[in-house]
Amino acid sequence: QVHLVESGGGTVQPGGSLKLSCAVSGLGVSVNAMYWYRQGSGERELVARISEFGTPTYGSSVKGRFAISRDNAKNTVYLQMNRLKPEDTAVYYCYSLSFWGQGTQVTVSS
Repeated sequence: QVHLVESGGGTVQPGGSLKLSCAVSGLGVSVNAMYWYRQGSGERELVARISEFGTPTYGSSVKGRFAISRDNAKNTVYLQMNRLKPEDTAVYYCYSLSFWGQGTQVTVSS
């Protein structure tokens, strides 16, 4: 059975940072592409992807501010978010192989 459990969301001021975690069971983060998506007021948006080879790619709205990484030993994927903006406010989801986590809320507000 596959489970993806996100954590680390919260409320932060503009310009601040947060680090999200996605703890995974039932599939290996080192052998599957892992994704972070977000959904604010609009459609669900791809934020970042890390390939099975460890290569990261980013959505244009977060490139240069966010970083995706993984810890193979902990089977966990991370999203470091820096220089946060109010438009980054959304529920952030972890995804792989048609499985979604429950999401974690990120609110950027002064």
